Amino acid sequence: MSLQPKLVEDLKSAMKARDSIKMDTLRMLRAQLKDTEIAKGGELTEDDELAVLSNAAKRRKEAIALYQKSDRQDLLDKEVAELEIIFSYLPKQLSETEIESIVAETIAETGADSASDMGKVMGVVMKKLKGKADGKVVQQIVRNKLN
Repeated sequence: MSLQPKLVEDLKSAMKARDSIKMDTLRMLRAQLKDTEIAKGGELTEDDELAVLSNAAKRRKEAIALYQKSDRQDLLDKEVAELEIIFSYLPKQLSETEIESIVAETIAETGADSASDMGKVMGVVMKKLKGKADGKVVQQIVRNKLN
């Protein structure tokens, strides 16, 4: 099922509730999905939609880190609220323990035994964890397991 109809329904609900942050976030997500659809030249797959949402979440995380450094609490609160809304549309994120077990399984499958095999392992792991884990966390776990 496409994410677009759900966003439209949730946007209507947010408009009725006069929830400005949710309205702005949902409008932004719909615009990014539409831009991606235009760039692709056709309908988006679930993986495409997931990539757009993951990218939006990543940008919010980066902005949160910057606002924490610059003591901009007002902007920080807005970004945190937007991130929570975006996460509600993403699959449940895996814990580090779950990620570690998948990484260990993948290392055994690929036969990797050194840090030089990191690219091979990351490629397989990220396909398995698509949208379910932050790439930086996965990269750190893979690096620790291979060292």
